[in-house]
Formats: sequence, structure tokens, C-alpha cells
Amino acid sequence: MMPIRVFRADDLDNQSGNDSVSSYNIQLLAQGDSWFSIGALPPWNTSNLFAGMGTSVTRACVVNCAHPGRLLELMTNTTWEPRFRALLAGWQSQPWMGVLLSGGGNDLIQAVQQGPGFAQPDRLLLKKNEWTNALGGDKYISNEGWAKFANHLTEVVARFLSFRDTSPANRGIPVVMHTYDLATPRDVSPPGPWLYKAVTEFLIPEEDWKAVAISLLARLQNLLNHIAATTPDKSLHVINSQGTLIPAETTDHGATLDWENEIHPTRAGFEKLGALWLPTLDALFDTSNAGHR
Repeated sequence: MMPIRVFRADDLDNQSGNDSVSSYNIQLLAQGDSWFSIGALPPWNTSNLFAGMGTSVTRACVVNCAHPGRLLELMTNTTWEPRFRALLAGWQSQPWMGVLLSGGGNDLIQAVQQGPGFAQPDRLLLKKNEWTNALGGDKYISNEGWAKFANHLTEVVARFLSFRDTSPANRGIPVVMHTYDLATPRDVSPPGPWLYKAVTEFLIPEEDWKAVAISLLARLQNLLNHIAATTPDKSLHVINSQGTLIPAETTDHGATLDWENEIHPTRAGFEKLGALWLPTLDALFDTSNAGHR
């Protein structure tokens, strides 16, 4: 495998020689959240998905615009992401072979932290007197709230693809997203807590914390796959990675083998997940036709 070379957007301001973006056969643009940037403080405690990512033969690079905590909704917003928008479809745009997109995870974390004071359609978790007889973690999930979240995320992805298509040079180029592996709610801070804050606020028994996370993340994976399958031009692709990492336990208070904190993998964990991208990158960006769509 040839590791993918990662450039920051700011690197484009002063480039020349054999290690510039233009020297690579496969040139990709990336946007996203902490799984494409950093997931722990200090940042050297962790890595990101690019750690294990690469292609089989041809030199590939990515210009990475990701920031920790970024919501997918904000990635389509001119105010928050002017550089990415300029590179994809603005004054700095060029023909990219594809976009790598890490999004949806932070949107889920934000939604699950909507507390008991919100109306049921505006939160993902149920109050104790609302718990159902559903199996596993679904017992604690608001189906009304999930439907609203799913509609929101579907709309935001469509808006993202629509913005991509405003660029004549990049209309219809592949967009590759990923699912999120099975995080465990546990008291690990800082940073966080995230899921732990939610399950404790809604009085969910500790023995069901993992089941709740599994249900939410499985729903997110199914949602992303559904959005990809129903995208009219079939340009959206999803790397399914759930079940790759060894889950932490609810009683773990520090880093584990694969998890640096509650929702971010360790460097070794990211390397396992990043390696899963190779078949898709090879298939989409055929190295025998590098530089061509």
C-alpha cells in the first residue's frame, strides 16, 4: 500500500517541487470532523483516519480542510467553511478526482445531548416514563426524534452534493463517507463527556449503555447507506467499518487498545479503520487511469 499524502489547506499557499499537490496522480479534497483531524487533547495522543489510508499503486494526496467538532451542516455553510467551498466550487477550485467526507458523527452526538427538557420529536432519547418494550437499546430511543434527525441529515447531504455540482469542474465527482465504529458511553474527560452525559441524564441503566450506543450508531450506519443508495447519480459511497475495533467497557476510565477516549479511536484504532478504505479508493480512482475521471 502507498500511504495517502495529507496536505493542509494552508499548504496550498506556498507549494513547489516534487511534493506539491500537482505532483500526485490522484488529487482529493477532504472535509470533516475530528475523525479526519484530531480526537484528543493534547492532539499527539491520537491520529485520524488518514493514518491507515492509502492506495495500492499510484501516488495519491488529499487536501484536508477538516476541523474537530465540525458538524456536517456547517460544512455546507459559506460563513463557516469559506476555504473548503472556494477549493471545491469557488475561486480556488480545480478538477478534483473526489471528495472524502467525514460527517454525521458529530451531528449525532449533538442530537443525543438534547436533554429531557426538549419535546420528544426534538431529542433522540426517551425519558424514563417514555421507555418502550422494544429490544436492546431501541427501548430508549425516540422514533419521532430519530425520524427528524434522519430527515435533517438527508437534507444536509443533498445540499452538500448540490453545492458540489455548482462547480463545472467537479460536478458529479465521487464523494466517500464512512460509518462510525461502536463507541461506548463512559466517564472519560476531558474532552467530553458526550454519550456518557446523555445516558446518565436520561437515567438509563449502566448495563444498557452499550446497547443504546450500538442502536444509535447502527441507525446512523443504515441511514448513511440509505442516503448513498438513493442518491440519484450514485456518486455517494460509504465505507462500512462497524465491528472493526475492540469496544471499550463502561468501566474503563482511560485509553483502551482501540479507543483513546469515549468517541475517538487511538492511533492504532484509526490505522485499522483507515486501512478499510483501500478497496474503495482503488475501485473509484482506478490507478491505471490516474488523473482521469
